[in-house]
Amino acid sequence: MSKITIGILTASDKGSRGEREDKSHDAIVETLSALDAEVVWYQIVPDEKDIITEKLIFLADKKQVDLVLTTGGTGLSPRDVTPEATVAVIEKAVPGIAEAMRAESLKKTPAGMLSRSVAGIRKRTLIINLPGSPKGAQECLEAVLSALPHAIEVMRGEVGDHIRPELKTRTTGQPDNQTTSNPESRTTRQPDNQQKIKTKTKKCVFVVFSL
Repeated sequence: MSKITIGILTASDKGSRGEREDKSHDAIVETLSALDAEVVWYQIVPDEKDIITEKLIFLADKKQVDLVLTTGGTGLSPRDVTPEATVAVIEKAVPGIAEAMRAESLKKTPAGMLSRSVAGIRKRTLIINLPGSPKGAQECLEAVLSALPHAIEVMRGEVGDHIRPELKTRTTGQPDNQTTSNPESRTTRQPDNQQKIKTKTKKCVFVVFSL
């Protein structure tokens, strides 16, 4: 599998004005070091649905990156519109990714259920919404990181079947539903079978009387 290409889009009013350092981007890049991946595009934009939508379309249609990670704008604030912008451009939803991230967040805080993050596919690009906080972005990305290479392979058409990702590297061997014959087990069973035969054998005694 070739290197995964990634675009990072930060949605933040303050960040886009230079009033806040984008530490979430740094946390994402650090987490991505576990993959054979390269961040080829990065930008901070304000929390404006039309602008976010435009950037997502550009990354999927023009830049054709494998993966877009957005950070910020997934909460309940009136200015949080990243999920709406994402839903407007994706062609297929991948709800399991967002569900896994929320489940991981709930282990840390009840506020994890308030995340409105979504994930989906546009053409051959997977788009995932991450929280705006550095810690939240890192924890959520770590929760789904192991499934991303397989997802990218499927979208690229490099995997044409439905094998589980963890089974792909298994070597061909004896099927799991067959067990190896054990001569010792046969020898231990043989006396039992003979004993059963012996117990079924009955002796017949004939008595002859003389008159």
